[in-house]
Amino acid sequence: MTVAEGRLFVGGEWVPPAGGHYEVIDPATEAVVGLAPEATRAQVHEAAAAARAAFATWSRTKPEERAAILDRAADVLQRDFAAHAELAQAESGATTGTARALQVAVAVARFRRYARGALEPAEQGLPPQVNEAGPMGRAGVFGALAVRQPVGVVTCITSYNNPWANPAGKVAPALAMGNTVVVKPAPQDPLSVYRMAAALEEAGVPPGVVNVVSGASAEAGAAAVDAPDVDMVSFTGSTAVGQRIGEVCGRAMKRQLMELGGKGAAVVFEDADLDAAAAGIGTTFSFYSGQICTAPTRVIAQRGVYDALVDRLARYAGHLQVGDPRAPGTVVGPVISAAHRDRVASYVELGRKEGARIVVGGEHHRGPEHGFYVAPTLLADCTPDMRVVREEIFGPVVVVVPFEEEDEAVALANDSDYGLIDYVWSGDVARAFRVARQLRAGGVGVNTVGRNMEAPFGGFKKSGVGRDVGSYALHAYSELQAIVWQG
Repeated sequence: MTVAEGRLFVGGEWVPPAGGHYEVIDPATEAVVGLAPEATRAQVHEAAAAARAAFATWSRTKPEERAAILDRAADVLQRDFAAHAELAQAESGATTGTARALQVAVAVARFRRYARGALEPAEQGLPPQVNEAGPMGRAGVFGALAVRQPVGVVTCITSYNNPWANPAGKVAPALAMGNTVVVKPAPQDPLSVYRMAAALEEAGVPPGVVNVVSGASAEAGAAAVDAPDVDMVSFTGSTAVGQRIGEVCGRAMKRQLMELGGKGAAVVFEDADLDAAAAGIGTTFSFYSGQICTAPTRVIAQRGVYDALVDRLARYAGHLQVGDPRAPGTVVGPVISAAHRDRVASYVELGRKEGARIVVGGEHHRGPEHGFYVAPTLLADCTPDMRVVREEIFGPVVVVVPFEEEDEAVALANDSDYGLIDYVWSGDVARAFRVARQLRAGGVGVNTVGRNMEAPFGGFKKSGVGRDVGSYALHAYSELQAIVWQG
């Protein structure tokens, strides 16, 4: 696998960027990881045009051929696994375990999954319908097929918190369905995505089927959305950016798949296993250093266990080692940038001013001399109107709000602009499921923060549009066509 360093991947060629280069910074050391290419608007549109030109042929390839290419890409990624994990760690600041198991390994698994997905039936026969004679024609029996067809050219705009799993979760199902793609990686960690493109090139993906363009400015992303050749935009990122993308897509009637922000509510009842609840909620402190939209950041604890849960969460946070993500024993690495570190710290200070109690953490900077570190922070005695309770912080910060009765817990959980994934902890499984069904969220974890990777993933309200993961991703990257005939 060969990557032409500092070049865009357009139309099957590694081309020099017309906009120059920018530095990719290691969040742990502040050292330069490498130079990423800066695409101009014209080059992004050229990438979309290359994808359009390739679509006619790629969309007609046999599913078995698409499956074979995706499988070979997984083989290539697995072959160079260690190098990919090292790059992912350098770009994103992930701990060694996270970079290996939750970034590169998940990317490999997703290419394998959608190699199989390419072979899933794309047609569904519908029950025949008997029609009497009328203005629409003579009487007869009408058959019908619902056929999933590729959308066309898909722009995939990926998030900075996972430069391997997130792009793979877009590119693999899109290609499996016969779409072509233009990938615009997050500006903070684009180098891994170019490695992925090189793996696909080596696996035999035809020219123009996969294109990668990057840029630190907003120009490249905007061009990837408004390019006339783009039929669909798949975006993972903040709600604010998603809203702007949605406006552009709406004007051109482009299809959308959006996985946006979250402020996951974790409802903890008095009969819950508090150790299990604290361990689940505590993943917010450690998993990607809290930079994950599915994190249970908003704890809603029943009054009878409120103090005990706060104590457990504080002890959990206090035992986590913060520092160099390459060092053995490190659990919490840096956040992605100095600007984001300062943003998270400003929220903690805002919480203090709003009246929240800082139980643990709150330090602006903790860890090695260099790098962008935020200590795991727990804010207790919060009220529903506080901004730290209502807004997505996207860092290792957990807020806790008390409740008395079940109905109040449901109301507090649903009192949010977001609705991605919520959680319920209770020893009464019937109550847990009863509450889960009342939560306005795309997913609910009952006594777990684990995921079923075949279950639909996406959000209610401002947490997104559409669903993906498993076979639902194949549906997301397809259009339904009805074929009707008279027997």
